[in-house]
Amino acid sequence: MKVQVIRIKNLQVAFDDERPLRTLAAKRLQLPPQAVAEVVIVRKAVDARRYHGAPVQFVYMLDVSVNMPEKKVLQKLRKDKNVEILVQKKAAPLNFRAHTNHDLRPVVVGFGPAGMFAALTLAKAGWNPLVLERGGDVDSRKAAIECFWQTGTLDERSNVQFGEGGAGTFSDGKLTTRISDGHIQDVLEAFIAAGAPEEIRYLHKPHIGTDLLQGVVKNIRKEIIRLGGEVRFNAQVTDMEIEQDQVQAVIVNAEERIACQQVFMGIGHSARDTYRMLLAKGLKMEAKPFAIGVRIEHPQEFIDRAQYGEDAGHPRLPVADYALTYKDPVTGRGAYSFCMCPGGQVVAATSLKEQVCTNGMSNYKRDSGIANSALLVQVGPEDFGQEVLAGMNLQDKLEKLAFDLGGRNYHAPVQTVGDFLGGTFGSTQFLTTPTYQPGVKAVDLHKCLPDFLTRTLEGALPHFDHKIKGFADKGAVMTGVEARSSAPCRICRSRETMLAEGINGLYPMGEGAGYAGGIMSAAVDGMKAAYMFLTER
Repeated sequence: MKVQVIRIKNLQVAFDDERPLRTLAAKRLQLPPQAVAEVVIVRKAVDARRYHGAPVQFVYMLDVSVNMPEKKVLQKLRKDKNVEILVQKKAAPLNFRAHTNHDLRPVVVGFGPAGMFAALTLAKAGWNPLVLERGGDVDSRKAAIECFWQTGTLDERSNVQFGEGGAGTFSDGKLTTRISDGHIQDVLEAFIAAGAPEEIRYLHKPHIGTDLLQGVVKNIRKEIIRLGGEVRFNAQVTDMEIEQDQVQAVIVNAEERIACQQVFMGIGHSARDTYRMLLAKGLKMEAKPFAIGVRIEHPQEFIDRAQYGEDAGHPRLPVADYALTYKDPVTGRGAYSFCMCPGGQVVAATSLKEQVCTNGMSNYKRDSGIANSALLVQVGPEDFGQEVLAGMNLQDKLEKLAFDLGGRNYHAPVQTVGDFLGGTFGSTQFLTTPTYQPGVKAVDLHKCLPDFLTRTLEGALPHFDHKIKGFADKGAVMTGVEARSSAPCRICRSRETMLAEGINGLYPMGEGAGYAGGIMSAAVDGMKAAYMFLTER
């Protein structure tokens, strides 16, 4: 008998229910267990709302293969909107143009998510891309980062922002995204093929963690090379040749000329020198809104209790996260939590000497015992000016102030919530020991953040405390500054072709170009840029 597939949506199961999914699926479909051949998890989320004292629930979407006609199964459940026959549609094959001996190989600038997936897509299509990454390979990059965190000796070329895998490699490795795109599954499958956990296929909030992600990006690089591509590290594109609105060549490390006709520009949101170079070449760019703020830390156990109640700490439950928003009733300016890292640490993330900026990071197991998140406030051209690089200049200014305030040794300025809200500073009665390395200094964060931003945070913290009681504990430590949540400007491109406006052969992509906001959306943007070129006629 042909095996039929039925999709069950919104199947709620108590988190501590250890019965096999096959048993639960059979019960939901009112079938004997032997009628169920296979169960595949399509989506798994956590519902911690605990209605009327009920335990935390796992909410599943399942594809269930049954050994009987699906119409017979659905006869009893025909009015159930959460049970349906799975209709699988095959994607139409893409007709790529072939590489010829007369074609120059495409150049991919940057080996973050956008560059990585643009290069992988081009390599699979037989176009033998050349990847130029200003930072080091992931192993030498890791050594440089650890040296900086331990000694305060910064490598401006290879750091948390630059190097194999991009900024996301030294973060939480979150794979959540707000975009809806068919290529998302392609990206997830590529990660799994490179060694990521298979659970990222179905978890509602998948993540890899920086420890596993380092191996994953290395394996994707090896696959690109196996397919005929080339990846060069410590190779910064310092200039471009453009003639008659057509890319002709890139200049590497101010000395080597590489002729090319297609450049896939995935520079990342911290490539300030590259932004200046592109603006000087005449590329159309514009200032865009972004966000600035601080990192806040709490015991992970506190966040778990706030979300899971008495179920907190159970081994079947993941460490908890949170998402908080606030809108100032007077100014209308928004504040929000961002890049929340359960069981992680706050990291020194600067790529420039004599500047301090922060980010959050966690490993796959998220077992540090400390929760941290950015608390960000929206800023826009109305705050810093309409000039293209005005937002970038504001980032520069604030990160230099943070460096000065921290003691000019890459220690970060910190302040307790109690001091911040009370108009005092200097307290070191921290709720948790600050995780930022090389070190911290207790100061007044008002001295390195704009007034409009601190006023918004002063309104947001009590609001967040109302949502999560104890969030604004007077000993909770805030570390400054976080100013690189997204790009401060956008490289304008055609919506139809993804080419830079007025420049043939140049594909701005990913976070650095202003068209993505995380690992997944940047990876998808890189894939789409490559597909745009490969299907161009």
